[in-house]
Amino acid sequence: MNVAVIPARGGSKRIPGKNIKPFCGKPMIAWSIEAAKASGCFDRVIVSTDDSEIAETAKAWGAEAPFVRPAELSDDYTGTLPVIRHAVEWFCQSGAIVDYACCIYATAPFVSAEDLRAGLSIIRQKGCSYAFSVTSYPFPIQRAVRIDGQGRVGMFQPEYFSTRSQDLEEAWHDAGQFYWGEANAWLEERALFSEGAVPVKLPRHRVQDIDTPEDWTRAEWMFKAIQRQRDSE
Repeated sequence: MNVAVIPARGGSKRIPGKNIKPFCGKPMIAWSIEAAKASGCFDRVIVSTDDSEIAETAKAWGAEAPFVRPAELSDDYTGTLPVIRHAVEWFCQSGAIVDYACCIYATAPFVSAEDLRAGLSIIRQKGCSYAFSVTSYPFPIQRAVRIDGQGRVGMFQPEYFSTRSQDLEEAWHDAGQFYWGEANAWLEERALFSEGAVPVKLPRHRVQDIDTPEDWTRAEWMFKAIQRQRDSE
């Protein structure tokens, strides 16, 4: 079977209550739950959390919260891989046979059912460990600059100063929305950013990290603009 795992621990510091804070009319986590359910990809949609309020909100929007995430997997330093491994292990110990597990971030309101379906199709076709969302950088990373301790500017890669932008290789980054993975890839904690992964490309206007209040405001404006465009079509 295929399962969606939405990691959502409590205790967000930069945006208190981020996972269940209202975003464009719904708790933030509700957008991820609804996209997972609408995709038709999953036999079960669960939330991995250590917080009872998040668990109750998740259940109110149609997800399961079948266990309490252990404290050792709920601190500021725990990465995605061990959290999803723990969830897949829980399924296995419950007697379920997991084929694919998809990590969907709780703060990814731009995630869509169509993109989740595309990710499942790609990982099946390619026979890889992972398929995850990426988007392109808006400017060539080879021409990035740094500001030193004296407030002066220097290039990270000065050898590309005279190279035309259109002649530089396009670069991509993690879109921070979802990660499809084979069950064994999660259980073995195989590296995500490796030759064992394939990309699911997303347009930049549907990608926004939400780590600060400024990010939150920008995301709401972007989200409302997309909704208005869809309503007018």
